[in-house]
Amino acid sequence: MIKDRNGRIIQSDSGQDKALDFLYNTIFGRILLKVLTASVISEIAGKFMDSPLSVPIIKPFIRKSGINLSEYHKKKYTSFNDFFTRKIRPELRPIDMSAESLISPCDSKLTVYKINDKSIFRIKNSYYRISDLLCNDFIARRYKSGYCMIFRLCVDDYHRYCYIDNGTKTENVHINGELHTVNPIALEKYNIYKRNSREYTMLHTENFGDVVYIEVGAMLVGRIKNHHLHTHTVVKGAEKGMFEYGGSTVVLLFEKNTVSVDKDILANSVQGYETVVRYGEKIGKKKL
Repeated sequence: MIKDRNGRIIQSDSGQDKALDFLYNTIFGRILLKVLTASVISEIAGKFMDSPLSVPIIKPFIRKSGINLSEYHKKKYTSFNDFFTRKIRPELRPIDMSAESLISPCDSKLTVYKINDKSIFRIKNSYYRISDLLCNDFIARRYKSGYCMIFRLCVDDYHRYCYIDNGTKTENVHINGELHTVNPIALEKYNIYKRNSREYTMLHTENFGDVVYIEVGAMLVGRIKNHHLHTHTVVKGAEKGMFEYGGSTVVLLFEKNTVSVDKDILANSVQGYETVVRYGEKIGKKKL
């Protein structure tokens, strides 16, 4: 279930949920899922989505998803991925530039978890270890008693993401994986974040300590396109990268005593609700 920042319950993803229920909860669906998650299928789908042949599916997708194109820069799209990674008008995603404000890196549905002693999370009946997510026990241990923030993007969300603070980033680490959808239905059957292709970097921030910033790919394409692969000076609100077609996820890890999360988001998370957040929106503050 999903809530907005005013506490209203939002019903969404119903059509997508039905398709995923078939894929994950039926024999024939699971056979088809095995085919869909193969890397060769992802590569073929990616080439199609990059080609002019995919242009005819843009208009039906806009109608079905209820996307308001007036919110985005006008241009003639050359492929579905060209449309999918469209840029929103900057005035519609103002960045909270207060030094003490923690901002959302993207448009998404957010859940926040406290990292426990064993760094294990239960998400829709699946279990995740931070060490599995990073394939690095040493880094995982640093985040004991901190926060894990999971930002789930749906296909109709704005699929670009930004830096959350000024600072520097380290080299990107890419981890190959089997691509699965990040919809909650899938989480009931598979250890999604452990199996998916993902990429992470360490952000040495001015206000929130060392933050691990992880992008997770999803079923079909789920391609991650980061602008800066190597060590780089970063600016709060500047675009970090984008996801090409496929629902995707950003995960942020914060060390103990570095951030205070907004109360509505924490309360929703405890009650099992995701919270709708927007790129650049305040979701917490520096812990003093």
